[in-house]
Amino acid sequence: MSKPLKQIHLAAHFPGVNNTTVWSDPRAGSHIEFSSFAHFARTAERAKFDFLFLAEGLRLREQGGQIYDLDVVGRPDTFTVLAALAAVTERLGLTGTISSTFNEPYEVARQFASLDHLSDGRSAWNVVTSWDAFTGENFRRGGFLPQEERYSRAKEFLATANELFDSWHGDEIVADQATGAFLRDAKAGSFVHTGQHFDIHGQFDVPRSPQGRPVIFQAGDSEEGREFAASSADAVFSRYASLKEGQAFYTDVKNRLAKYGRSHRDLLILPAATFVLGDTDAEAEELAKEVRRQQVSGATAIKHLEFVWNRDLSAYDPEGPLPDIDPDVSADHISKGRAQVRMYRDPLATAREWRELAAANNWSIRDLVINTGNRQTFVGSPATVARTINDFVQADASDGFILVPHLTPAGLDPFADQVVPLLQEQGVFRTEYEGTTLRDHLGLAHPDDVRRERAAS
Repeated sequence: MSKPLKQIHLAAHFPGVNNTTVWSDPRAGSHIEFSSFAHFARTAERAKFDFLFLAEGLRLREQGGQIYDLDVVGRPDTFTVLAALAAVTERLGLTGTISSTFNEPYEVARQFASLDHLSDGRSAWNVVTSWDAFTGENFRRGGFLPQEERYSRAKEFLATANELFDSWHGDEIVADQATGAFLRDAKAGSFVHTGQHFDIHGQFDVPRSPQGRPVIFQAGDSEEGREFAASSADAVFSRYASLKEGQAFYTDVKNRLAKYGRSHRDLLILPAATFVLGDTDAEAEELAKEVRRQQVSGATAIKHLEFVWNRDLSAYDPEGPLPDIDPDVSADHISKGRAQVRMYRDPLATAREWRELAAANNWSIRDLVINTGNRQTFVGSPATVARTINDFVQADASDGFILVPHLTPAGLDPFADQVVPLLQEQGVFRTEYEGTTLRDHLGLAHPDDVRRERAAS
């Protein structure tokens, strides 16, 4: 007997600060004006996506002491944007990245519980730790926490927030339909938490929200991150978009669930994915090459090379050869607040490898950056892309994808109009929302139902 087809989960990432967005395209819109967020969200909801996702930038990036101005400067506050989007959408989930390193549990729990009420149960929290001292200067003396302490704080942060969410028990709260007042016992909302990182007690002032708790997302790929996801998350963002790597990550994380009393259906694996569509596969391949060249201008290529060389390379021609000088490994890094700083652990070895690649392929600096950077995940005709996405999900390389278009706000529209209908025809993606909350969309149980089930067993 054949295995039933898995249903695909799809989400949309409004990119923000990144190396994906093509700013030179005349169709590129503002990342500050609300109309851009509204268009993007409405497209995702029209296509029956599970949720919209916002990342979080907590400091403007710098390079060589100057604001890094090759991508968007500034980003509106996550909660403000999501609350506004709750008013212009009805079913789409609203996911925000909020750091556990630079916030406090009471504040974050209150904000997410409020968002869940405002959206009728559509909120989700991507729990992250913040690693660099540069960003940390905005928040704390000393800048940052060591990795082991960041994850320790994150685990306790989430556990404390859950205590706050659960301080109002669904079984004990009844609203008076005439007055709207909550009839409850005196302990509802009371909390006491004493731990390594937090020592708080008081009264949580937001009643139990429609989902009980926001859906929890996690993005770390380290050993600590995988364990954190298996123990506490509802969904995990994977960076593995190839079939083989995706299957390995999927199997590893899902197999960790049992020791926490959880099943495979309790955690979704959702890689980020970029795409380029064309009328034919060949046309899409040509378009993808052009998009890559638009994403990596000459100035961007030089800046990217400076991540590795840790030197001012502004005098070099991006269409010329790589520098013959070696990276500077002795000084403070030229780039501040960028994840790329961590990507190249051995700059001297990376420089040697890149020189060999450039010589073998006759690549300029710009050619090298284009060809060694991230390529689009899905490239082809709508039929090819729909088939490939379905193949990944049915092969347990993921449970779906978080799509990151290279144009905002309208870059999601072609996927919604051309690929989604094909997935619907295959019977692997919804044609209508069947529930109202994000937990409904993702097939996740309500925390109150889980609590009752455990109490009865």
